[in-house]
Amino acid sequence: MIVEETYLKGCFVLKPKVFEDKRGFFLESFNKKKFEKETGVTTNFVQDNQSKSSKGVLRGLHFQTSEYAQAKLIHVIRGKVLDICVDIRKESSTFGKHFSIVLDDIEHKQVYIPKGFAHGFLTLEDDTIFSYKCDNFYNKESESGILYNDKDLGIEWNYPLEKLIISEKDKQLSSFKDFEDGC
Repeated sequence: MIVEETYLKGCFVLKPKVFEDKRGFFLESFNKKKFEKETGVTTNFVQDNQSKSSKGVLRGLHFQTSEYAQAKLIHVIRGKVLDICVDIRKESSTFGKHFSIVLDDIEHKQVYIPKGFAHGFLTLEDDTIFSYKCDNFYNKESESGILYNDKDLGIEWNYPLEKLIISEKDKQLSSFKDFEDGC
């Protein structure tokens, strides 16, 4: 596994070793000992989630608050996404900054997102299957989010806005300014 830290402290891109032959491929998607040795992050993932989305579906920017905050290890099982991580740790030198990366089922890259980040993704192919491990259980009362097109964040989705498929719930998320003022 190759590990690269992004410019957002604690957020890593991981590239697993892939073994390919005429039958297909094999990769180890998670190994706790290797993960902890390579990243220095000790974690205990307790919940795995998957979503399947059509091309143009935008999910996010989501996070859990307080003691229900979650670190995530994400990857694409099938298809392709533009993945966005936003640092919402008030004490961080990169507070309000974001990192973006294209993840797909060809390179098999993964991203580790520490607690204190908002996360979202845009599917770039039909029938994309997205997977994420979480180190804390989901709690409905602690779910929150920031509007995907917030002008203060300035995220470039590089996709026609009129073609985005967004849930009504995600269209109603708070602005970054409202979130920042409420920190």
